[in-house]
Amino acid sequence: MKPVLVLLVSTAWTLTAAQYYYQGLMDYLENRLLAIEDRMQFWHDQSHRYHTELQDFKKLTAETADGLRNEYGSMFKDLEGAAVRVDRVEREMDYVEIQTSPRACANKADKVVEQGVWGLEESRGEEEDDWEELHSRVSDCVEIISGIRSVKILKRAGGPKGMWSRDPRSSRVYVFNGTSGDVIYQFNSVQDFSRSPGVAGSTQIRLPFAWSGAGSAVYDGYLYYVQQEADTDLQVVKYDLMSGVVTDIAMFPVDSRACVYSLNPETVADLAADDEGLWLLFATSDSEPNINLAKMDPATLDIEQIWDTRCPRENAEAAFVVCGTVYVVYNTRLVSRSRIQCVFDVNDIVISEEAPLLYFPRRYGAHASLKYNPEEKQLYGWDDGYQIIYRVTMKRKLLV
Repeated sequence: MKPVLVLLVSTAWTLTAAQYYYQGLMDYLENRLLAIEDRMQFWHDQSHRYHTELQDFKKLTAETADGLRNEYGSMFKDLEGAAVRVDRVEREMDYVEIQTSPRACANKADKVVEQGVWGLEESRGEEEDDWEELHSRVSDCVEIISGIRSVKILKRAGGPKGMWSRDPRSSRVYVFNGTSGDVIYQFNSVQDFSRSPGVAGSTQIRLPFAWSGAGSAVYDGYLYYVQQEADTDLQVVKYDLMSGVVTDIAMFPVDSRACVYSLNPETVADLAADDEGLWLLFATSDSEPNINLAKMDPATLDIEQIWDTRCPRENAEAAFVVCGTVYVVYNTRLVSRSRIQCVFDVNDIVISEEAPLLYFPRRYGAHASLKYNPEEKQLYGWDDGYQIIYRVTMKRKLLV
């Protein structure tokens, strides 16, 4: 009987212990579920708050964007109006400067043109000899620059000063980096030059004599450049680009301290090529106020004729020759906008009405050199290390 009682008591105790254990487990699970529900409710409240805040932020952003869009439209209209006013002011300034600018260099032929002598043969009389003399001096080239219409910035290769040019009789391009040296860079075309990084990919040509200044010229397969050492006369060197030899050297009596352009003192003399041949721009001495022009025989380098252009050297930065007419470009020491302010025609045809004050498009700084290509009617400029191409428009001279 006792064993049965012990068994019953043991069983009852076991069931009670199990009941307590499962009850505690259920209580623990219930508490955990309640905590999870509270956390989920908290997350739900937070999400709702964030959603509300995002909605408000989206609305505020949309309103701000609309306001900015309206302000941008208003500002754009104001800028357009300002651009129109600036353009009008520039045109008015150009007009005033043209009206008040000094006459382009003109002399006896101008007076003959203004008096109508060219079209009145019956009134020649005693001036018939002068007429024949003036008419005989007129070349076959009858064009003058009427405008500089466009600009193409090709690339930037080299230092602030230098020169580059294209041979009018070929597609080759030649680059002179700096204002002195004995190495130049040759490219097969303008496209090859524009695609190359710097002067990489070029053919290097080492010259037998160092070049001085930014006044070299490439003409009909030959390179013409200035060579000068301290306290020596200026030498013009003719170099055959095909054979690589010097074919001629000409001495020119120029003061070693003189420079043809006051804003580019490194250029003692400037060689230029146009439809009519080879020209040299120079100053005989440092005290000479004007730029002189010499016509050279490209075959022998002989000087055929010399003129005083009456264009001042002061504030001149570069010049070029087109159809026997010299165009001198001026600037200021605090770099401004380059302009053609003095023109000299060796045939004495051009008058001030035909040669208005011309401005170059805005660029980076000041020209170190300008080289004219008569085949393309383009100017190759070097501006603060940038290689620039200007396209010019032409008109016929008054005589024709």
